[in-house]
Amino acid sequence: MLGFVAGLVAVFVLILPAQAQVEPFPTDFKTQEVATNGTTLHVRIGGRGPAVVLLHGYGETGDMWAPMAADLARDRTVIVPDLRGMGLSAQPSGGFDKKNQAHDIAGVLDKLGIAKADLVTHDIGNMVGFALAAQYRDRISRFVPIDAPVPGVGPWDEILKNPLLWHFRFGGPDMERLVAGRERIYLDRFWNEFSATPSRFTEAARQHYAALYARPGAMHSGFAQFAAFDQDAIDNKAFLAQDGKLAMPVLALGGEKSFGLTMAAVMRSAATDVSEGIVPDSGHWIMEENPRATVAAVRSFLIRAP
Repeated sequence: MLGFVAGLVAVFVLILPAQAQVEPFPTDFKTQEVATNGTTLHVRIGGRGPAVVLLHGYGETGDMWAPMAADLARDRTVIVPDLRGMGLSAQPSGGFDKKNQAHDIAGVLDKLGIAKADLVTHDIGNMVGFALAAQYRDRISRFVPIDAPVPGVGPWDEILKNPLLWHFRFGGPDMERLVAGRERIYLDRFWNEFSATPSRFTEAARQHYAALYARPGAMHSGFAQFAAFDQDAIDNKAFLAQDGKLAMPVLALGGEKSFGLTMAAVMRSAATDVSEGIVPDSGHWIMEENPRATVAAVRSFLIRAP
């Protein structure tokens, strides 16, 4: 009998990691595979009211936004895609420059019949979001970029010198082979080094995202996001030279123990109406480390009168 029980325990230990979950989206959210700009994005949609788009970054997927989506869906239509090649979206062979990925998101809005939306972004999502706001200025009402630089904008060249950002230049023919089967080891470094309190990036969340990044093609697509930065910088400088700074209201949020007020300095180089904010007691992973404060800051900004 003891042997039978021990066997059951072993089985449960084996299957528990595969079942590890991040916080789920509300049950009334639906998922949709949206064909757009030559690829297909996995998109979560819920709520009712004015639209808001939430864009994730590297090391996570659209799943990171579940607590914010639950709050905003009370009076907003919330659209949460996985970016090109990431999460459960398709794995195209190219097109990872942020100018092109902005067209991915615009195409999603077109398919959903949404003419105008607010925009909340994090990490790589900031870069896609900036390209979206710069190219579709009449479609983005408000913009909240959170805790990551934008290629070619403001102190970009100085930011690149930070040794913590070594992964921006991690490339070459062996990079995928080096991390194959070691995705969790690779990602743990980001989750730990960019956190104020690494334990707040839970084991369940780590298992969840590591499994998604271990899917075929996922790490290739992740590396491609970074490899496009030089082109992104060229494109962003061209947007600003041609059409000037963004005019929509911007809330630049930084983690207290990460980008902090540097986020506002970045955006003031590229937008005329910038408010600054800090997510207290948080590093880079704002939705893992202090989701309540992040949601409160975003909601307060989005409901502010024009």
